[in-house]
Amino acid sequence: MSTALPERDGHDAVVTLDRREGPFGEVVLRQRGRHFEIIANGCFLMDTADGRSERLLIQAALDELDRTGDAAERPSVLIGGLGVGFSLAYAVAERRWGRIAIVERENAIIDWHRTGPLAAFSAGALDDDRVAVLHTDLLEYLAGADGERYHALCLDIDNGPDWTVTDSNAGLYGADGLAVLRHRLQPGGVLAVWSAQPSPDFEEALRAAGFSDVVTHEIPVARGVPDVVHLARRAD
Repeated sequence: MSTALPERDGHDAVVTLDRREGPFGEVVLRQRGRHFEIIANGCFLMDTADGRSERLLIQAALDELDRTGDAAERPSVLIGGLGVGFSLAYAVAERRWGRIAIVERENAIIDWHRTGPLAAFSAGALDDDRVAVLHTDLLEYLAGADGERYHALCLDIDNGPDWTVTDSNAGLYGADGLAVLRHRLQPGGVLAVWSAQPSPDFEEALRAAGFSDVVTHEIPVARGVPDVVHLARRAD
């Protein structure tokens, strides 16, 4: 892996650190200045420049569990997508969480956190004794036979409900996928979904799928539409 980053005409040059072909296509890790970027099938997914919305994904779910006053003493959380590690690191820093499952289908991304430059951003979270790293596709795991239910599901998959990079991930946000998500929540459990843009259609889909208390938190960004976190609760 290359670590040197030359400056060019006052702008940061982009250095490709790793490029791998996986079962879902190409995944690339790039460095731009002091920040790192993950690219999947030529589409920008995320970088390390600003982790506010990824941290909010976790905090908003915990706050919503607290809001009704009936949260478990040590709630469990499943995080869908390791990414650059902001969400997982934030969850591990909160000692109230009990079991923390992180589902990541790309072995390359797990490697970049184990032995690569993204380890600085997940801050050793993969080694926390509460964390289970599940190297699998999220949809396959959710539809699997183990049937474990969580107090919170925090999903950061592709760029959100209206902007999927892998066609199969669109099923996560449709009626069938939302039914599976609802089933995987404890009664009163919270679903939190990160998105690169607001989605009124997704809010309506959540209500139609039997979720209650649907709200959307917006996080302003430097340019363009805000990032958002969609929240919803399984009421029974």
